[in-house]
Amino acid sequence: MAEHGRPRIVIPARFSASASALRYAAEVTSRNLVEAVFAAGGEPLVLHPHAPDGVVGDDEVAARIAVADGVLLPGGGDLGAHWTGQGAHRTLYDVDDEQDAFDLAVARVCLAGGIPLLAVCRGLQVVNAVLGGTVVQDMDETFGEMRHHRHHVHTIAVDDGSALASVVGTKIESSCYHHQCLDRLGSGMEVVARAEEGVVEAVEIPAARGWFLGVQWHPEDTWTTDPQQLAVFEALVAASTR
Repeated sequence: MAEHGRPRIVIPARFSASASALRYAAEVTSRNLVEAVFAAGGEPLVLHPHAPDGVVGDDEVAARIAVADGVLLPGGGDLGAHWTGQGAHRTLYDVDDEQDAFDLAVARVCLAGGIPLLAVCRGLQVVNAVLGGTVVQDMDETFGEMRHHRHHVHTIAVDDGSALASVVGTKIESSCYHHQCLDRLGSGMEVVARAEEGVVEAVEIPAARGWFLGVQWHPEDTWTTDPQQLAVFEALVAASTR
């Protein structure tokens, strides 16, 4: 753990075509996200995703995240469909093989090494892909447009007795922004929360070597006004402190 007492939480950056303060393409992360990690007691460290042509070795990534006490895989653009053996849907956006390959390697390294890992939205889909799962390519097509999860806040039911319930309780108001979600679950994953139409909103991996939580919603959206959302980040920091 860092000498100043804050566990170091590594967050892979996201590629962005532009940013208002810069003259070139950017690497970014959500300010809400890093502020939530910091408020929870962690030291957020944003990491450059390096995987030229969509190729990177797990050993290389493991060496680069060795500094981490914990890792947060954040939301972002869509995961390329080929990583889950699926056909690409016409609605896919911001797909980047370098970003994908790096995130997938981070997920594998964390799971293999028992590094505490919080996976949010796209991050959860990345972990699911690593474990052999698939995603619903377009939720509007599958569930109907009245059930879309973009700019949507709804109540999620959390399984009593789950590790997530010990953090947030059995009901939580959650802010969603995604048009994809988990379909076939990866090996070892267990659903611990769903939306009212059955969409998977949180999973745990009971046999994981280290602490793991995956959520489909964005706890960083409302952590400043909702203690349950901040508690998600506090759980990651607590696990990373141990």
